[in-house]
Amino acid sequence: MTPASTDLPAPLKALVGRADDALARALPAEDLPPTDLHRAMRYAVLGGGKRLRPLFVYAAGHALGNDGPLLDAPACAVEIIHAYSLVHDDLPAMDDDALRRGRPTCHIVFGEAMAILAGDALQALAFELLAIAPEGDNARQRIAMLRTLGAACGAEGMAGGQAFDLAGVGHKLSLDELERMHAYKTGALIRASIRLGALAAGCVDESMFARLDRYGHAVGLAFQVRDDILDVEGESAVIGKTAGKDAAADKPTFPSIIGLDASRARLASLVDEALEAISPLGQRGEWLADLARYSATRGH
Repeated sequence: MTPASTDLPAPLKALVGRADDALARALPAEDLPPTDLHRAMRYAVLGGGKRLRPLFVYAAGHALGNDGPLLDAPACAVEIIHAYSLVHDDLPAMDDDALRRGRPTCHIVFGEAMAILAGDALQALAFELLAIAPEGDNARQRIAMLRTLGAACGAEGMAGGQAFDLAGVGHKLSLDELERMHAYKTGALIRASIRLGALAAGCVDESMFARLDRYGHAVGLAFQVRDDILDVEGESAVIGKTAGKDAAADKPTFPSIIGLDASRARLASLVDEALEAISPLGQRGEWLADLARYSATRGH
């Protein structure tokens, strides 16, 4: 694996700001009733975060020749889905965590009932954003985007991955079982982000979709391997969530199954797989390559 910085390159940092601005516009104002719900929604989405999923949307669109405003709706949609999933994952019935992105979790601030409602409303908003077609937009393309996001959220995506995760607590999983769980829980939304960027850019090339999906599969797993390593080596103040939480809960992780050294080796091989998948894009795929490396080297 080529050595990489633990920070994002300047063009991608600028896109984080673009995503933040678009999200602030997309969310309901907190002074509109029901104010508690709207405040909880904005708290969950706008309280920091790496914005990696919007960056995958923008990077895929860029690789296929589109940097325009049509990318903003899918970029917002995937980040809002991600935020909703974190709100629900942190609940006492799920991961029972009090810290997220360096702040108290949504249910700690607003109560469990309002956090559940905020997650529900965020999920609905994400699909609404994709369904609002700009003038002159392609309806078939929009339907494909809705289907892509829906598949990433459901039983064969995040919800299914969370079900695997809950069932795996206290059990020894094989590496294949662990990777399947994370391909659903984390990888599905990352793959969807990349596909949404390609769809918004007007891509209809199935061979390109296949390459981007291979890239997304590898990067999604790399992201999770790095997360598991950080859970062992990181500090709560740096990673923005409770360090050591997975080990304390007896949850299956890459280090607990194959060890830290093998986890680092798996991480390197996944980044190489991702870079090979997008190699035909050449310079156009530079942002995607940067994101693959960053996913494996990030410190939080």
